[in-house]
Amino acid sequence: MSIFGKIMGAIFGTKAEAAPASGGAAATPAAGGSAPAAAPAQSVDVAPILDKAVAAHGEKLEWRTSIVDLMKALDIDSSLGARKELAHELGYTGDTNDSATMNVWLHKQVMAKLAANGGKLPPEIHH
Repeated sequence: MSIFGKIMGAIFGTKAEAAPASGGAAATPAAGGSAPAAAPAQSVDVAPILDKAVAAHGEKLEWRTSIVDLMKALDIDSSLGARKELAHELGYTGDTNDSATMNVWLHKQVMAKLAANGGKLPPEIHH
């Protein structure tokens, strides 16, 4: 499964790609009923799901501004290698060795794709 598929699955409670239906990630609750393996049909409020995941970690994670913290909150590998893989999945054309620029781009892209797939984002997040 793709890294973005794991992010989608953890937030929407379903897998974004064809995979055995096993529910959402352990740290987050299923965000609704069983949606098709493609984009979910319902709107999902992203903030409470991610806030709960952050609270479960017991550390300060700024998922609203950091792709690393978002991935950590969802128990997804946030290493540089994993972020480079995510950048490749999402079509990043910049220098993946410039991790600061890549991370900002990744966060914006992930937020935009969550919104495009039915994710309701807090107003302070511009996608």
